[in-house]
Parts: sequence; C-alpha cells; structure tokens
Amino acid sequence: MDLIPSFSVDHTAIVPGIFTSRVDKVGDGVITTYDIRLTKPNREPAVDVAAMHSLEHIIATFLRNDPEWQDEIIYWGPMGCLTGFYLILKGNRSPEEIYDLLVRAFRFAADAQDVPGTTPENCGHYLMHNLGMAKWYAARFADYLTENSGNPDIFKYPRTERLVTDDGQKFFDS
Repeated sequence: MDLIPSFSVDHTAIVPGIFTSRVDKVGDGVITTYDIRLTKPNREPAVDVAAMHSLEHIIATFLRNDPEWQDEIIYWGPMGCLTGFYLILKGNRSPEEIYDLLVRAFRFAADAQDVPGTTPENCGHYLMHNLGMAKWYAARFADYLTENSGNPDIFKYPRTERLVTDDGQKFFDS
C-alpha cells in the first residue's frame, strides 16, 4: 500500500505554518488541501481538544462568511494529532496566496466573544468548548504568522527521504 502524502512530511522538522498538502483533480477543476500547522508536532504539546473544537467552529464560520472566499471554501477541520487544521479550497493557490485570509481568520478567532453553533441541536459535543484557550491559540498563531511572514519555512513542507531497495521498492519506517 502506498503511504499517503501527509505521512511523507517530516514531522520532526515541520514548523507552524501554511502548507500545500495535496492537489486533486475533481471533474474539470482541482481542489487543494492545505495543512495549517499551529504547533510543532512531537516537540510541542497538542492543542487543547476543547480549544481546537472552538477554533473549528469559529474559523469555519468566519471562512464560510468571508465575502471574498466563501464560495471557494470546501472544508475546515482539525487534524487527528491536534497540531493543526486542514483547509480544502476550490482551485490551486499557493500557501502565500491564502496567508492573508488565514491571518484574518485567526485574528477574528482571537477577538471572538462567543463560539457559534454550540447548542445541542447544532453540535455533536456542545459542552466541549474552551473559548479562552481558543483565543489564546488564535492570537499566538496569528502573531507567529505575522512575525514570520518573510520566512519561507512557514510555506514549504519538509519532506522525508524514503529509502529505495535494490529492487525498486520504497521502504517505509512507520
């Protein structure tokens, strides 16, 4: 079985940032999955699960209501490892092209006064939210992006090198 693209990223070298995870042809167009990495995997703690849930609600609401981008948004949701989010958009833009959108989204979350969609009718775990921590993570990430806007490492995935056996098979260590 082929290793999926997100497992070919060197998680020991990735820094927080905005990365193109994959580009897929769909019909006559393409959709792009972005890795929005808030923390350094395996080196920093995962994002608090209740804060992650709140960020999911706040930023998904922001993205789907942004007049410039709302028609391009397909999905916003957390990574299972709780170190970031996946954003899926119509088309194929570079991480640098969506930088301003994400800074605005995280600034919006940092200033949020409530978490939308937190009733039992709207949410599958409506009590599992932490607005205060979500705001802290959002401000931290928005500040980090702003401070590192000229650093190419926040836009380029570090890839792992895969050994190839003598008969051409790829070796996967996990």
